[in-house]
Amino acid sequence: MNHLDRPVWASLVTVHAGLSLGDELARRYEPGVNRFASARDDSDAALEALARLVPPSDQVFILQVPAIRIPAGLVAIKVATGVQMVAHSPVTPPDEGHAGIVRLGEPDAAEMLALATLTEPGPFLRHTHRMGSFFGIRVDGRLAAMAGERFRFPGCTEVSGVCTHPDFRGHGLARRLSRHVAAAIAARGETAFLHAWKSNVAAISLYETLGFQWRCDVNVAVVGRGSDGKGAGPASSA
Repeated sequence: MNHLDRPVWASLVTVHAGLSLGDELARRYEPGVNRFASARDDSDAALEALARLVPPSDQVFILQVPAIRIPAGLVAIKVATGVQMVAHSPVTPPDEGHAGIVRLGEPDAAEMLALATLTEPGPFLRHTHRMGSFFGIRVDGRLAAMAGERFRFPGCTEVSGVCTHPDFRGHGLARRLSRHVAAAIAARGETAFLHAWKSNVAAISLYETLGFQWRCDVNVAVVGRGSDGKGAGPASSA
């Protein structure tokens, strides 16, 4: 199996094993780090293990290339299609250089969460920044934009969390930060990849100008338990 086909699983059993809960059949990120979860494969045993990782009050995101089988006991709350893009050639650093780009970490966690909550680049929680390196650009002290790393496994790292505050859009900040993160990944000898909603034509076009190419479509589902604690009910499109 190509690890890019199940990037969540590949991350949870390698680089992010220390941020995960579960066993050899299914794993999820710790609450507070992220909402992604994955079964090792689509066997009944693996899907049963995945269902056990979802308590009644919680929801998890599943992202993979193969069609998603919803585990018994869970319901698909939302389903959507995304694209996976890969930079087959190393991305070069921004033409503007590194000036103004700062590394973000625990002291910035509250601001990062507030920006992600406002702009919704994808699931982002209080400790998501622990998944990899994050960078930002501040304008008059405010966090105007950020980008960082999410799924990571040997040889590959995902560019993610790319977002810009509405007050600062139109200045190329997201492009500059995306390029900065992707170039840093390439400098480590790794391949950068990313995901975007298939409907987000503007983002896809931006990433293409940076050298990312479409690899395949990906399936995404938000799953949880029904109101009665059982898996029942239809899925809605995201």
